[in-house]
Amino acid sequence: MQLDEFDQVLRATLDDVRLSRSEKRALSEVLADLPLEEHQLAVMRHHAFDMVRAEMDHSPQKPLLDWLEEVMKVLSPPATPPSGGVESHAYFSPDDNVARVIINLFEKEHQTIDICVFTITDDRIARAILKAHRRGCQVRVVTDQSKATDLGSDIEEFRQAGIPVRCDRSEHHMHHKFAIFDNATLVNGSYNWTRNAALFNEENLIVTSDPSLVHDFRKTFERLWKEFE
Repeated sequence: MQLDEFDQVLRATLDDVRLSRSEKRALSEVLADLPLEEHQLAVMRHHAFDMVRAEMDHSPQKPLLDWLEEVMKVLSPPATPPSGGVESHAYFSPDDNVARVIINLFEKEHQTIDICVFTITDDRIARAILKAHRRGCQVRVVTDQSKATDLGSDIEEFRQAGIPVRCDRSEHHMHHKFAIFDNATLVNGSYNWTRNAALFNEENLIVTSDPSLVHDFRKTFERLWKEFE
């Protein structure tokens, strides 16, 4: 996707002065495919304001402002916990750009990332994981054996890249969906790392730096890592 494609999608949503759920989802998907910096998002936000100003003279103002409010939600960079304090944020799919929240975390510099997710098929997230590994970050993955061999699964690509992967050996599922960054930030929720979760499913994701929660999930990860050896 290119920035001009985003502009086309954005203008199409303004035709009826209403940002529907499907249109919001389309905008989020375009953004998820674009590796944007904050200054680029700021340019897009200013562009959206300019579009509204141009419509003000011949369109009702309240629908325009409602449209602008929803666009700003899409174009606002996902919040992440600051390094100096405890903070938690909740995101909901398909309305929020949850894939971008996850990708942003992987794009930051980390020493360690431990991933414990039932299924990973979203290639955008997989690329972010591989890039973190290639930067020298120590990445470990725990996943479900039955999903690791599914069509579209990215697990074998991780193995080939040298990322340590361990799977359960049970008829029951390893159904967790969490990741821990530098033993300091936890990502957890119902959200599987798949395109369906991004586009269609009603899912949730929490990003938190709460030390107690990070500690408890880290203990679970280490237990599973040893158990699946």
